[in-house]
Amino acid sequence: MKIDWAALGSVFGVSLVCTVALVGLFTLGIVGLSKQEQASAQGGSAALARTGAYACFALCAAAVTYGIYLIVA
Repeated sequence: MKIDWAALGSVFGVSLVCTVALVGLFTLGIVGLSKQEQASAQGGSAALARTGAYACFALCAAAVTYGIYLIVA
């Protein structure tokens, strides 16, 4: 049995980048929701924060769905 180390490193790198990106998007969504609550408490407009947060969560859901599609197909 021969291990293709270059392919293994490539898979590791892509997995690491995708994981960090997905966690970052989810974190931005949580931060957006917390900014929405702060803006509401201070009497400001919270629509932009809410929209950004929902967009981040939608991108996270799309990435997870695409990953499941790649595994199943």
